[in-house]
Amino acid sequence: MTTTPAGRAPAGAAKAPPSLLYMVKRVELAVRSRLDEIVRPAGITALQYTALTVLERHDGLSAAQLARASFVTAQSMADMVRALEVRGLVRRERNPANRRELLILLTPAGRDLLARYAEPVRRLEERMIGELTPRQVDVFRATLDTAWHALS
Repeated sequence: MTTTPAGRAPAGAAKAPPSLLYMVKRVELAVRSRLDEIVRPAGITALQYTALTVLERHDGLSAAQLARASFVTAQSMADMVRALEVRGLVRRERNPANRRELLILLTPAGRDLLARYAEPVRRLEERMIGELTPRQVDVFRATLDTAWHALS
């Protein structure tokens, strides 16, 4: 494509589509914003909700493991665990295999909170993929997983 002296594409020229990185980030920010709206009444953030869902699937993680699985820094996770512990949603206990390590576990209150918000969160996901066929959802899931593995 040619450009004008100012470095812009001529009027009427086809624009390049947005980068995939931009599009992924746009979806991530939209999901996070909507998830924050959903869980705000519980007094938690989307990031805290994510950490709780990780513990629901893999209870008894170290803070470092939980941070990696929740996509936050170790320092952010330390602050998050303290806040969730004060709320009674998680508890920490010594790892019997390594007494220096604390494991983070979901409490019954944490499980109750997740159960209470499971349906609104499921509806959010349905809204996101509502225009896709079941086959497209499978391909979307596999494609996102492949992209994640390529960068991990």
